[in-house]
Amino acid sequence: MPLYNLRQLRLTGLLLGTVLSISLSGAPVTLHAQQTLLASAIPPSSATESSSLANLNDAPANAPATITAPDLPDDPSALLDPQSTPPPPVKTDNPDIVSPNGTQQTKRILGLVPNFRSVSADTKLPPMSAKDKFLIAGKDTFDYSSFFIAGIQAGISFNSKSYPEFHQGVAGFGRYYWHTLADTIDENFWVGGLGPIIFKQDNRFYTLGHGGFRKRSLYAVSRVLISRKDDGGATFNFAEVIGSGAASGISSLYYPTTYRTWTKVGQKWLTSDIIDGFNFFYKEFWPDVNKAVFHTH
Repeated sequence: MPLYNLRQLRLTGLLLGTVLSISLSGAPVTLHAQQTLLASAIPPSSATESSSLANLNDAPANAPATITAPDLPDDPSALLDPQSTPPPPVKTDNPDIVSPNGTQQTKRILGLVPNFRSVSADTKLPPMSAKDKFLIAGKDTFDYSSFFIAGIQAGISFNSKSYPEFHQGVAGFGRYYWHTLADTIDENFWVGGLGPIIFKQDNRFYTLGHGGFRKRSLYAVSRVLISRKDDGGATFNFAEVIGSGAASGISSLYYPTTYRTWTKVGQKWLTSDIIDGFNFFYKEFWPDVNKAVFHTH
């Protein structure tokens, strides 16, 4: 069978074929009977091209050939899922570093909500000392936004009369407000400070930052139950689960006696963990939203 070399054509034309293997490098191709059209449409300008075209015309309809794609990955799975292999974590002492994927966790969300304990995707920070864990819990708790957010939460409870014993009016709103603020302080120090110190856990949220929406969503909400140890290994999130339970039990001491039951404490405990799961969820996607909408890292 006559041989031909596609590299000798040096022409602009149409090559139709069917790739029989997903591994592109050196993949076999089946050529269809389009050679006559190609040869007649583009006249040869040299002896080499004329010889190559003649050989191409004489080739059978299903002449085998190979193609190479040096700029594409050799692993076919990389084409099907380009993010299947995330970049290695960047070891750094700088918590404000931009992730290798171009996104970054900011210190605040929408310029208001504290986000001090979130780490950008594919970033590995050194362990925190007990002092640092306690300080960052205090920073979360006594940030100016905490007083504003507590006011919003108190207003919602006040409007819905969640605790009739608090009554209405200015005095009633004051009771709602200080109870809400006390709950915030209680929760933050147990879950973000004392719990991580006691159980030797990393109290930061490490953004996944790659994969599909479902994968990242499941990762985020699962952080309620799964956390990191100080040495970087995975562990059950004792600080979250036990810490929020302890906070719920303590908070019952300054609420009316009708709320000092196992049922009421359990409901508050579960609600706290659900809220934290939602917090992890929006923190996971905040860097993407910030980059897409506000065009910042």
